[in-house]
Amino acid sequence: MTKRWITGILAVALTGSLLAGCGSAGQQQGGAAEGQGGQQEQRTLVISTWGFAEDFFRKEVYEPFEKEHNVKIVLEIGNNAERLNKVRQGSSNVDLMYLSDYYAQQGIEAGIFEKLDRSRIPNLNEIYESAKAPLGEDYGPAYTIGALGIAYDPQAAGREIKSWKDLWSPDLAKKITMPNITSTSGPMMVDAASIVSGSEAFNEDQAFAKLKELNPGVVKYYSKTSEFVNMFAQGEAAAGPIMEMYVKDLQAAVPTAKFVIPEEGAYAIMNTVNVVKGSKNKELAEGFINWHLSKEVQEKLAKGRIDSPVNKNVQLSAEEAQGITYGAEVVDKLRKLDMKFVNEQLKNWIDRFNREVSK
Repeated sequence: MTKRWITGILAVALTGSLLAGCGSAGQQQGGAAEGQGGQQEQRTLVISTWGFAEDFFRKEVYEPFEKEHNVKIVLEIGNNAERLNKVRQGSSNVDLMYLSDYYAQQGIEAGIFEKLDRSRIPNLNEIYESAKAPLGEDYGPAYTIGALGIAYDPQAAGREIKSWKDLWSPDLAKKITMPNITSTSGPMMVDAASIVSGSEAFNEDQAFAKLKELNPGVVKYYSKTSEFVNMFAQGEAAAGPIMEMYVKDLQAAVPTAKFVIPEEGAYAIMNTVNVVKGSKNKELAEGFINWHLSKEVQEKLAKGRIDSPVNKNVQLSAEEAQGITYGAEVVDKLRKLDMKFVNEQLKNWIDRFNREVSK
């Protein structure tokens, strides 16, 4: 009787050990292992981004996602070129990368992005068509679309500006600042110059001839928006191309400054988000993209005047929409460049610009 009782205890203990072993293996196979107390270990999601409005993003975008998914978000901060080069060189462990479409296209051509599983990003169905796949179905959406138009100070300019061709007016000579050819908006000015030349289709030779004609009146070719704002604040410049979202910073320094959509049309500048090839957190990264495209996040960013929304369900009052590129009617009218074509031509354009325009 005693032997049978002891044998039964051993059998139960052995069975429990085997089941515990199976459970442990199953948890490891399923993804994150459990730490002490049965809690799932916290993962880390590394995001490469610009770093502007970081406090706002931390509170309204990152922290809610961290709590929901038991993840720690770590940022790598820098401009487009710096961050792209770091990933290209393999000296980064980035999972998710934010870039303007101009630089994202370079990333695609360098083969540094994973192909997205769009079934994991259902909020794609809620955004503008032009934002869903600006660089192809395999790659990331635009989470914001900004308008590149013209800002000017009527008092300092001494005139009204309505068109791209107005920048070529003799009375604005030595009052103009223009984006550097290597900046995100640089190639857009090549296209604008072609339009000003009178060509219906893009004409490179005519574009560079017009840029050369404009050059003597340019005070400086800026690379950072802060340079643009400083030139206005110090009275060095009175007009130039800039993104609508930065006009609030300009008006804080120069209250009389205005922003206009040129008669020929403003340019769409799309900021995109992609998963970096080799990421061990691809599904988590795709979940973050979905979160960023949600009505909740898009509305917060729009009302905070951080980013223009692409989610069609975001509703803004006229006051809330001030300084924001908002609404399908506005977005659909923006001029959009073929970034694949731009990157194919870029080396030649930079060379021509340096030889023919800014020499």
